[in-house]
Amino acid sequence: MVPDMIDDPVLYEPDVPTPEAETVLVEASAGTLASLPVDRIDRWLAAAVDRLEDPPSLSRSRLKSLILNGNVSAGSATINDPSTPVKPGVIYRITLPPPEAAEPEGQDLPLNVVFEDRELIVIDKPAGMTVHPAPGSPRDTLVNALIAHCGDSLSGIGGVRRPGIVHRIDKDTSGLLVVAKTDRAHTALAARFAAHDIDRAYRAVCFGNPVPPAGRIEAAIGRHPKDRKRMAVVDEARGRYAVTHYRTIERPKGAALLECRLETGRTHQIRVHLSHIGHPLIGDPVYGRGHGARVSRIPQASREAVRGFPRQALHAAVLGFEHPVSGEALSFESPLPEDLVALLRALAAA
Repeated sequence: MVPDMIDDPVLYEPDVPTPEAETVLVEASAGTLASLPVDRIDRWLAAAVDRLEDPPSLSRSRLKSLILNGNVSAGSATINDPSTPVKPGVIYRITLPPPEAAEPEGQDLPLNVVFEDRELIVIDKPAGMTVHPAPGSPRDTLVNALIAHCGDSLSGIGGVRRPGIVHRIDKDTSGLLVVAKTDRAHTALAARFAAHDIDRAYRAVCFGNPVPPAGRIEAAIGRHPKDRKRMAVVDEARGRYAVTHYRTIERPKGAALLECRLETGRTHQIRVHLSHIGHPLIGDPVYGRGHGARVSRIPQASREAVRGFPRQALHAAVLGFEHPVSGEALSFESPLPEDLVALLRALAAA
């Protein structure tokens, strides 16, 4: 039985819950329409549902998909057009099918969880862990681990029970990563990353000492003209605008510890930009090629540590953003992992 008409949208629990689907009823009452005027149904429902006391996670794109799939109705009439105008006084029924099984499957892998709530999770990723499964590598990734860790708290991104990856860091880069658990968090975080409205700082150990010790690198990045697996600094017509700000923190002989802040977020941006100015990352197998001469400028006592460093010396140390639902300012900092600490210790001891 549907309760009496009320002035605010309310989530009504079905009298007899079914395991197959969840039902949300939203009324286009006079009180609701006073604050949410008549609009197309997908846009209006997205705003109305968000006002519920315990709202399901439904972005406008998800609602549009539900409408197109016949999961929204008014009385006995099914609504199939997302642009249908809202009718005053009507109670809209949204049927939410249970999220589909996650692809890929979850794996019980160790995770360093820095922060978690119902909307998102922040992970301090170790070097060596790939973020997302790829052809030929369907297991042992961060996504596999998150599916197992989050379980039913993943409400479903686009109707699939999976984590929402809004940014990535390379397999051999360590550090902080935020992942959405709900559709609305995924939409909001993706928009903030697209607008570069995220605070991100990295620690990087490079060959040589950049001059000046602090500066701004502005150079477009695109696919390497001869090696499509690599990125490169290219002319603006063939690449995407990219800016990296750096400052020197320590200057051991022959190397430097830098803080790099991203104004944009391009693939391999820090690695490409630092290599472009002649200071590739120690251990970078792609953008640090031909670094024998640079190793020779490192004191003899430190060369073995530099030659043997197994990955690019890059760590995502700072991550700050506005919570996509509460609006709270969140900021996280990850200390340097032990392998980078040992590398810097070896460089300083020379």
